Amino acid sequence: MTDYRLAFKPAIGLYGQHDPSAVLFEDGTPVFGVEEERYTREKHATETFPEHAIRACLDYRDLDLSDLEHILLPYDPQLQGEIASHYLTDAIRAPGLGRKLSALEQTLVAQVRSRFVPTRQVEARLESFATPVPPIETIAHHRCHAASAFHPSGFDEGVVLTVDAKGEYDSTVIWDADSERLERVRTYEHPNSLGLFFAIVTEYLGYRMFNGEGKVMGLAPYGEDNPEIERVLRSLIDTGVDYDVTKLTKRWGTGHGVALLEDAFGRPRTETPGEFDQWEKDLAHTAQKLLEETVVEIVETAVERLGAANVALAGGVALNCKLNKRVRESPLVDDVFVQPVAHDAGLALGAGWATQRPADVDRQTTVYFGPAYETDGIRSTLETNKIAYAEPDDLERYVAERLADGQLVGWFQGRMEMGPRALGARSILADPRTAESRDRVNRFVKHREEWRPFAPSMLEEAASDYLVDGQPAPFMIDAYDVDPETTDDLAAVLHPADDSTRPQTVREDQHPRYHRLISEFADITGVAVVLNTSFNDHAEPIVRTPTQALKDFYGMGLDVLVLEDLVVEKDTQ
Repeated sequence: MTDYRLAFKPAIGLYGQHDPSAVLFEDGTPVFGVEEERYTREKHATETFPEHAIRACLDYRDLDLSDLEHILLPYDPQLQGEIASHYLTDAIRAPGLGRKLSALEQTLVAQVRSRFVPTRQVEARLESFATPVPPIETIAHHRCHAASAFHPSGFDEGVVLTVDAKGEYDSTVIWDADSERLERVRTYEHPNSLGLFFAIVTEYLGYRMFNGEGKVMGLAPYGEDNPEIERVLRSLIDTGVDYDVTKLTKRWGTGHGVALLEDAFGRPRTETPGEFDQWEKDLAHTAQKLLEETVVEIVETAVERLGAANVALAGGVALNCKLNKRVRESPLVDDVFVQPVAHDAGLALGAGWATQRPADVDRQTTVYFGPAYETDGIRSTLETNKIAYAEPDDLERYVAERLADGQLVGWFQGRMEMGPRALGARSILADPRTAESRDRVNRFVKHREEWRPFAPSMLEEAASDYLVDGQPAPFMIDAYDVDPETTDDLAAVLHPADDSTRPQTVREDQHPRYHRLISEFADITGVAVVLNTSFNDHAEPIVRTPTQALKDFYGMGLDVLVLEDLVVEKDTQ
């Protein structure tokens, strides 16, 4: 009899605030997974129960809730009591008697619920699907992050580091792992949080917490060492293996820390992000430098202590590809695996794997866990809406020729990716060879800051031709330096400030049609690379359906839209 288990990450109440998702496990293997934001169309789907994602998981195998053996939640609310005193202190500090009393009431209610009825809120939501609700198992947040990183890594043993803003009570955890177990070695408790430290800098620079950290990472290479900025930041935080950032992070959220930075630097937070002066670029550079310094020292100390040179990473901070590059380049580290769905949406993957021995989990080779759409259904949609289309005999060659001619292509193929990176299923593609190509995508397609870089997809067999120490990197989660002899071929996918890039390498078995497209582009141009960015407009989630793809196609400066076997072009409408 098939064993079905549903793991999902709510973003309500005791279960965090952002990035809800759901994953269906069939006999221990994930067979379908999706983020709720792809249905709500609100990025990160904050304060949302993943109702659509859960229904999509059940529908994938035509299941009812009662067909599930277990439901797995990647939080153990009872652990929140570990820092109950911190929550009470925060409530007492609230300004004004009314707000203070309200905060105290909310804190006490949350503590009672977490201790005595930790799953009741989730059970009530699931009862709208069906009753009875299957047994619910809660698993600690950082253990799920750790399982998501180590179990599918392929490592027999290793050091695992999970880094985010906050789990139930922990913000950074070091784990010792082998084929049989994950063992917690050291815990950095909230509010000593590297995720919150970087979020505070992000908000100070005018972006939003949990949304703009990647932009600050992208801004950092434009900055330079600035002794005064570094002196001020080091006066507020301690870096390294015994780091302490609590002077900035001791209040939940970013307001307290941003106010401290305003006082320390004698200048207000940025109100209009996007166009930064050199000082702001230097601040981003310095914050990134101190983050890298701290995480690398934590990793190297753990590697030396535990005697295991393989490193697995997860948690929202592990989306920082520049940081991952520094870890990979450490002389003490042999190999690195970063969970491609490293942020909280990946907790559902980790919850399903955490109930298994690491040795029983296959190495992760894909994130194509989402829905797919058949050509016949897409054809019907186009004809119903009187949209002209073509069906080329050699689709890959047809599209490669248009990319080589400088056209911008929306590419919608197969099962949707899970995670923040488009990997050739829901992608926007362009010629990687000119800076003009990059600028056109930023200005007319993505409608975002023109200084922001793009990433390449390249044939795996060509990685060593373009990348320094090039190796398979299928998930676009790590950064590499580019061989100086090839930078002229990759002008659109280099970081303009340091000639680094965040590649996706593509094998034929991972995505056959995408591999053929890049191969055809290489045959035409001699360059086995395309520019690849996520198929979405600025500040919206990646498109899920053909209809969403059509909407964005007509609202963005794209020339060609490829929907499975069919092609729509604006100049033929």
